[in-house]
Amino acid sequence: MKKWLVPLIVIGVLVFGIYRWAVGFNNTAVSLNENISEAWGNVETAYQRRSDLIGNLVKTVQGAADFEKSTLTEVINARAKATSINIDPTKVTPEQLAEFNKVQGGLSGALKSLLVTVERYPDLKANQNFLKLQDELASTENQILTARTRFNEATKPYNKHVKVFPNSILAGWFGFEGKPYFQAEEGADKKPDVNFDFKN
Repeated sequence: MKKWLVPLIVIGVLVFGIYRWAVGFNNTAVSLNENISEAWGNVETAYQRRSDLIGNLVKTVQGAADFEKSTLTEVINARAKATSINIDPTKVTPEQLAEFNKVQGGLSGALKSLLVTVERYPDLKANQNFLKLQDELASTENQILTARTRFNEATKPYNKHVKVFPNSILAGWFGFEGKPYFQAEEGADKKPDVNFDFKN
């Protein structure tokens, strides 16, 4: 074998090795990113289900003629705000996820306020449609929690893949960035203030 062929063979093997590494990195990152997109789709589906149920709940509650309009308006406005935010899971930023979380938390708060207010309306509390919707909402909240947890579970292996060295070098070249995780809603770490007013 001629001596000048040895360096060419070594260079060829190195180039092929780097090529295989880059292809393997890219294909794995794309696959993990697709898992995140699927998990995000499930999050959106769960929130959409809640939004649809809230629409039906509001219509049922509106049937109670003397029900407080301000409470209903708060829920309707919070629902509109929550459904107005769209996020591309392939380009999600921590700020976008925080904003999404904030408006969904606002809707959760308005909904809790509505359900507490309903306690003062015995006819509404006994309404079968309302009770069914209330049960479905409770089930949907569990689905939302599960979907958010699975989103975080899908995000972790992707983040590990693109952040570890030497993959982080290729991640920069191919434009893969780490993804944010769902965090607890703001104020969730504070102890709830429970105040029973038995005079009313």
